[in-house]
Amino acid sequence: MAVIEELIREEETGALSFGNYELAEKTKQDGFIYNGDSYKIKTFNEITKLEKNGTFVYESVPGTAVHDFMANDKKVMFSVEGTEDASVTLELEPEKEYKVHIDDIYVGKMATNLGGKINLSVELSDGKTVNVVIEKQ
Repeated sequence: MAVIEELIREEETGALSFGNYELAEKTKQDGFIYNGDSYKIKTFNEITKLEKNGTFVYESVPGTAVHDFMANDKKVMFSVEGTEDASVTLELEPEKEYKVHIDDIYVGKMATNLGGKINLSVELSDGKTVNVVIEKQ
């Protein structure tokens, strides 16, 4: 896969792809309409951050490219790539427990905090894409 040159786009499958970790300077795009919601992306080599209707959705440090991001009440799925290991934060439902799979390996249950945030570490290297699936218990 590759970085998202247009910063954010809707895929033919209906999924969302976003992020460009190759950029040297922070670049943003606001007002991207997807399924009736307005998305804002900020991305470059140090961070990738996605907001939906002004609310936090995704953040990675350092920056990443996210492919085929799909989320509903019960599940979040996406593939992520970058040049080095990344810390990924997602906002889900507050104070709930989730099963986490990274590259089809069950890594355990994680609970969100009062704000609904969950933090994951993903091992990345150039050219490697990691699949993430998070399912509500």
